[in-house]
Amino acid sequence: MGVEGCTKCIKYLLFVFNFIFWLAGGIILGVALWLRHDSQTTNILYLQLGDKQAPNTFYVGIYILIAVGAVMMFVGFLGCYGAIQESQCLLGTFFTCLVILFACEVAAGIWGFVNKDQIAKDVKQFYDQAFQQALMAESETNNGKAVVKTFHETLDCCGPDNAIGVITPLWREDLCSKKDSILKTMFETSSCHKKIDELFSGKLYLIGIAAIVVAVIMIFEMILSMVLCCGIRNSSVY
Repeated sequence: MGVEGCTKCIKYLLFVFNFIFWLAGGIILGVALWLRHDSQTTNILYLQLGDKQAPNTFYVGIYILIAVGAVMMFVGFLGCYGAIQESQCLLGTFFTCLVILFACEVAAGIWGFVNKDQIAKDVKQFYDQAFQQALMAESETNNGKAVVKTFHETLDCCGPDNAIGVITPLWREDLCSKKDSILKTMFETSSCHKKIDELFSGKLYLIGIAAIVVAVIMIFEMILSMVLCCGIRNSSVY
């Protein structure tokens, strides 16, 4: 026989939370893999301007997410098994893993909040350099035009946030797709700086929501695992 009464309810409640945690790990892993292979980010972040590679800070964060999702699935399974077996050793190990994961998530959240605008800023600087090279006479000798056209076709935009960017669709049809009329070309063409901000801010927002949900689940699991561990220790039935 195992634990009884309220402790038994906590046991099954912990199992349910751990199953949700395991599912959350799978969802994070799936979302991270989707972000890694998303056509928009892949087309842009795989670009190379001469000897310079596009900024890969975004992919560093994605690889961290993949690792976190895999670890969460393992820890969730450990918690489920420990709760069902009523093992103090497994529950203690589970609690320790949760504390480490929670600390890492807080540290990653602080780093992400501090550097949330840096990813888009680096990509915009890379685009501006390619755009300047594409406007130069010797652009045919480098791949500046190809890089800029990839940005424009992927994000459906044209030019940076300045005067040159506004008139570029009118006099450089080789860089920007032409609309049906001049007015549509001027007023319906979006700035690439704006599109880059939208691309990365939307994905970071999605990651932030997932992190908050996981953090709340982890807090509940840490509390329940300790209560169950103490209940098993104090129980006279083994």
